[in-house]
Amino acid sequence: MIHNSHRHHHQETADNSNDTPEVDAKYACPMHPEVTSDKPGKCPKCHMALEKTKKVHDGHDKHAGHSPNMFKQKFWLSLLFTIPTLLFSHTIQEWLGFELRFSGSEYIPAILGTIIFLYGGLIFIKSARGELAARQPGMMTLISMAITVAFVYSALVTFNFVSGMDFWWELATLVTIMLLGHWLEMASVENAQGALNELAKLLPDVAELIENGESRTIKVSELSVGDTILVRPGAQVPVDGKVIKGESEVNESMLTGESKPVKKIINSAVIGGTINNSGALTIEVTKIGSDTALAGIMKLVEEAQTSKSNTQILADKAAYYLTFIALGAALLTWIGWWVAGAEAGFILERVVTVLIIACPHALGLAIPLVTAISTTKAAKNGLLVRERMALESARNIDVVLFDKTGTLTKGEQGVVDVVSENKTKLLSIAGALEDESEHPIAKAIVRHVTDNNVTKAHATKFSAMSGRGVTAIIKGKTAYAGGPRMLEELQVSLDEKLQKATYAASKEGKTVIYIIEESTVIGAIMLADVIREESKEAVTKLHESGKRVAMLTGDSKGVAAWVAGELGIKEYFAEVLPENKAETVKNLQADGSRVAMIGDGVNDAPALVQANIGIAIGAGTDVAIESAGIVLASSDPRGVSKIIILSKATYRKMVQNLAWATGYNALAIPLAAGVAAPLGFVLSPALGAVLMSLSTIIVAINAQFLRRINL
Repeated sequence: MIHNSHRHHHQETADNSNDTPEVDAKYACPMHPEVTSDKPGKCPKCHMALEKTKKVHDGHDKHAGHSPNMFKQKFWLSLLFTIPTLLFSHTIQEWLGFELRFSGSEYIPAILGTIIFLYGGLIFIKSARGELAARQPGMMTLISMAITVAFVYSALVTFNFVSGMDFWWELATLVTIMLLGHWLEMASVENAQGALNELAKLLPDVAELIENGESRTIKVSELSVGDTILVRPGAQVPVDGKVIKGESEVNESMLTGESKPVKKIINSAVIGGTINNSGALTIEVTKIGSDTALAGIMKLVEEAQTSKSNTQILADKAAYYLTFIALGAALLTWIGWWVAGAEAGFILERVVTVLIIACPHALGLAIPLVTAISTTKAAKNGLLVRERMALESARNIDVVLFDKTGTLTKGEQGVVDVVSENKTKLLSIAGALEDESEHPIAKAIVRHVTDNNVTKAHATKFSAMSGRGVTAIIKGKTAYAGGPRMLEELQVSLDEKLQKATYAASKEGKTVIYIIEESTVIGAIMLADVIREESKEAVTKLHESGKRVAMLTGDSKGVAAWVAGELGIKEYFAEVLPENKAETVKNLQADGSRVAMIGDGVNDAPALVQANIGIAIGAGTDVAIESAGIVLASSDPRGVSKIIILSKATYRKMVQNLAWATGYNALAIPLAAGVAAPLGFVLSPALGAVLMSLSTIIVAINAQFLRRINL
């Protein structure tokens, strides 16, 4: 992390060339590569630290330096030239039964076809050159071969070097339709990745810095850790920090997917990019630039969209081998028809058609578009996919293993039960007794009193009794709050109801605090690690989807049994030492079960790695997050079932697209070669181009339906 103690000059560039890009700058933004600088600093768009770069040649990237807008412009202009090319084509006129001729009109298809080839077709040839240089022949290579052969042959026919039928209109339609397909592909992928830019837009450009009791507006890039800032109602939180003054509710839905505003009080953590709703918050800056949660989310999404799943790897291999299959099919077509005595024009037509049909355009789009959409959809729902393989594999999970503390529970003490004949009176006295204590249990009781809108009684002569509890005078009577040792010291006994309640609570590992008035125990408050409100629904949904749900914890069997019972979990492992958590995962995997482990702590990291899929709770430690394939941006365990739903939907779309793309090629290549010619059917290059691009469009539209999946 580069701390911004002074301003740095940023140079923002945009490479709109069609050539392979070169990165000569020493520093660049990892989220916005077009933002470069010769010096270290921060990106003016997302405020992340600029990272060191080296000169890179991405010749193997088929869309290096390309943009949807560039393909869009080339498509419309090529289409404008293609229409007259078709109208003045002798073949088209014969098909449609009209005649449009004047002196020199026979050269119009050649002139416009040449313009289309040079303007719209060269982009494919340049990309093919990059593929061949990287020894990764693929779609661009095949397109280039097809249009080059058509161009050269048509030129030779036009200038009477060879006899036969020219292919100017086929060349024009092929280039134009391929431009359309690539425009749709790049636009779809860019839209799918648009969430990254939307996340970056969440950060405001300026912040209100408080110094010496006065505030002034400065650029967010000038903030440092430890600075104090003011976030007014309705404003966006500029960076990650900790509330040091004020109370409010903050909308975190854009990061966590949680629709309800989250209450923030003193010491609450706030995340840059979230929106402050009601009250003013004074915040101490804890993280800036690339250390912030928003920057981390952007990096995770970027990692996911550049990583590959098993299905993507399979598709890449299929596209690679299809290149050689296409070349082999074209060669066999040439030899076969030559041996059969066909004319050179017909042979070339068949070869060109084979090359058009075999272009793995749809195959190359089938998986990347689905994964781009799925990872973006996941991010919008608070599911951050670090590894695509993890998302793809989630559909096959057999066992979902939760670490209890911090995952199913909040990892903090809270009131879980109150036993008294008059609960309002009990809570009023308890709130007064514990109000001045800093003990976590006391804070939990006071929080429960406040949440239940109970007015705390007025207490005087407050006194802490070391190791036993507290005492004070309330309404003229001496009141006490404490545990079993307090009962012993005061020599008071419990009635039958309290005895039973205490016994049950002790078995479940709960902490019991008794409230005593003079010499009478008026009730008891039971505390435990609070179960998250969402945990019950999370477990229920997983059970409904047919998954085994298990829980492990280092707590006692009593605590484990109580939490498991509350959530409906039948399989649990208690008193598991941190170093044995990974062993528990291994034991569950012993029968061939595939395990998803959900945890949040440093001691969960080995188990997250051992599991088939590691899922980290976003509120957990950096170590746990780095060990996981998927991260829940919020602490809501219901995200696990969302992951499984998305995984199934994503895989279904992948299979559908692969089946369509490969099945289409398997059927169309033989037809392009002319195997149906004896039956009177000959697939023309133009029809091949139309079918090829139609296949691509179908794959793109099918992928878009993934956006409609409800998680």
